[in-house]
Amino acid sequence: MGFLDKAKEQMAVATAAAKDAAQKGQAKFDEVTAKKGSDALLRDLGAAYYAQWTNRGTASTPNDIERLVAALGTFEEEHGPLDLTVAPEPAPAAEPSASAAPPPPSAPPPPDAPTAPAAPPPPPPRPTNAPPPPSAPPPPNAPPPPNAPPPPAG
Repeated sequence: MGFLDKAKEQMAVATAAAKDAAQKGQAKFDEVTAKKGSDALLRDLGAAYYAQWTNRGTASTPNDIERLVAALGTFEEEHGPLDLTVAPEPAPAAEPSASAAPPPPSAPPPPDAPTAPAAPPPPPPRPTNAPPPPSAPPPPNAPPPPNAPPPPAG
């Protein structure tokens, strides 16, 4: 077998593989397109039913529901049964426990994003020999503290 015969054979194998891949790709494309079509029909049916249920339907809503149900029946005849499982309700978020890992640090803001103003710095520490800071004056008509001297008579 000559070089050209081997090349032709390899070319035929590659062509067959390419055709097979194209057929599989087309089948997947058709499947996805059909799913989108059924999703649109189910969405419209749900919207029409909800409108009717909430008394917001129009005079044509019952006819729309019948038309959509018929279209879904035709779809199932052509493409097989629909997946009619209802998605479960999401579980409520659990309160984080003390043993839970801390959340990951957030990403820094982009350089052009406005930043929040910085908090004022803490006051400087008080020297150890400084007198304590003055306390607020007592409110008027407040009883004197228990260890206060009696008020002057007068």
